Amino acid sequence: MKIKDLVNYWDKHARGRLTRDAYFMALSDQHHKRLEKLAALYPMKSPQDLMRDLISAALDEMETSFPYVQGTKVVAYDEDGFEIYEDQGLTPKFVSLSQKHIQRLKARQ
Repeated sequence: MKIKDLVNYWDKHARGRLTRDAYFMALSDQHHKRLEKLAALYPMKSPQDLMRDLISAALDEMETSFPYVQGTKVVAYDEDGFEIYEDQGLTPKFVSLSQKHIQRLKARQ
């Protein structure tokens, strides 16, 4: 999800699983004020829900922004027959770590 899509997302009821893990953080005065303004705009969303959605959107956007680093191994061919090389950048590492973390979370539930 892109940051620009977040308002539309908040206007709908989000569905999904939440972990039992909680994270606590201190915000700067400026960010705290912005969060309070968002909470006033969306009174049905708690500040915690808004922070969760903001962090989720930022992580989704970050994952798609990792640069592609061409490897040496051909992993596929496109419709025109051109070679597609493996990505040796951060994306495959991030995806792999994400999958391992998801498996650990599922095992705990």
